[in-house]
Amino acid sequence: MSKRFDIWFLALAAVLVSRLIGMALFPFADTTEPRYAEIARLMAETGDWITPWFEPGVPFWGKPPLSFWAQALAIKVFGLSEFSLRLPSWLTTLAMVWLVWRLAKQLWNVQAALWSSLVFATMALTYISAGAVMTDSFLALGTTLTLVSFCLVMSGEDGPWRWLFFIGLVIGLLSKGPLAVVLVGIPIVLWLLLFKHEAARLRKFPWWRGALLTAFLAGPWYLLAELKTPGFLDYFIVGEHIRRFLDPGWTGDLYGSAHDQPKGMIWLFWLWASFPWGIVALVGVIAGWLGGRGTGRIRLPLSHPGSCFLFVSALAPMLFFTPAGNTLWTYVLPSLPFTAMLIGRWISDMDSARLFAMRPLLVGLVPVLLTVFVGLTTVGLKPFKTEKELVSYYLQVREPVDSPLLYLDDLPFSARYYSRGTAMEISEDDWKELRQRDGVRRFYVAVPEDWSDREIAVLSSSADKVLRNRRYQLLAIETPVRKLQSASSADGALLNDS
Repeated sequence: MSKRFDIWFLALAAVLVSRLIGMALFPFADTTEPRYAEIARLMAETGDWITPWFEPGVPFWGKPPLSFWAQALAIKVFGLSEFSLRLPSWLTTLAMVWLVWRLAKQLWNVQAALWSSLVFATMALTYISAGAVMTDSFLALGTTLTLVSFCLVMSGEDGPWRWLFFIGLVIGLLSKGPLAVVLVGIPIVLWLLLFKHEAARLRKFPWWRGALLTAFLAGPWYLLAELKTPGFLDYFIVGEHIRRFLDPGWTGDLYGSAHDQPKGMIWLFWLWASFPWGIVALVGVIAGWLGGRGTGRIRLPLSHPGSCFLFVSALAPMLFFTPAGNTLWTYVLPSLPFTAMLIGRWISDMDSARLFAMRPLLVGLVPVLLTVFVGLTTVGLKPFKTEKELVSYYLQVREPVDSPLLYLDDLPFSARYYSRGTAMEISEDDWKELRQRDGVRRFYVAVPEDWSDREIAVLSSSADKVLRNRRYQLLAIETPVRKLQSASSADGALLNDS
């Protein structure tokens, strides 16, 4: 057992460390990561810990601030970098891996716990989200902590787990909002309906004191956010939690666009998110239905209370989002810890020679594929949707009398982040006015990559193409200098009038 534990620990450490290294090498790619990274950067820069800001003067009402607090704090401690902004998500994933191990060990044995945590760590969405600037990993930590605590207490555990149930709710409320309560409420209610005799154990929880603790820790921010930027509660509670999911083409999103997906798409997202383990498990379930023999098949665990609780907890996000058209694959993340425990138990008991030999391959598949992808991107062999290189080039060559970095018609979030909020979006009408300004010697303008030489000549006959990436061409446009101003006044004029 000791040797087996050592091998498991080394494998898990290799998986987590490989993600840790990739976090430092991979640039922010549009749109999610740089958008949230810029919000965290503004929080750290302004010291405003109540209202996350989408950009100066525009509050971000789309999410509560827990993930931004953690990322801004990481900036304060480690400095501004991709690594520091991604570190909080890696730590939340590490906590979830431990929670998976702890509950699987309680329900079954150490062997099942080892495989459950390894399966969870090597699922596609788990591995990706562990090194990404996003809010979903914090929601998943909150729901996992609450549901694991519930299961442990109902299984006979006592002590801090009774209170950690409510701490998980606080984490969920401050990372995604009331959705967290729904995602933990569905499996608990379904399980109690199936096992009514277990309801007596609910007395173990300090419900009144726990509810007061939850309100005391989560409530003040909601109140302060509404007082500071009135309208927040209407947009966040009604818009983000009702209209977004009922209306596939919801146009009320202030910070992006609705994701119009076919209803039920969340189940296909589950296959992608749990890859490769979900597909293997699905084959095992089908084999069980067809009456296959041996331990290479899965039997649905509806008779055992603990296994059944894992089953309904794994299903809850998909059940909730099935009628919704506005969905993303990241919505599946709260399902994966419980999916992993069910698969881990099956994998640990596997004695089929062929399936047994496949386990190391399945463990390494996602980490190896993503590590290769990161490596190809780092050396430039795989182009990616990021403006890091273009912005870095501009910052190196820019002189005090040059313009800010200008993007025609569309400013990518990665350009906003890497320029520290100084890149600007302009229209063609804005450009006609800006080029007449005094005090700017050279304009740097990013135009779409597919623009022809003729279209560029219409913009300016003196444009020089200095850099090209997957989406944009960077143009340097010399202008006659009629009256040089200081760098600060030149930039100020552009920023104030555009």
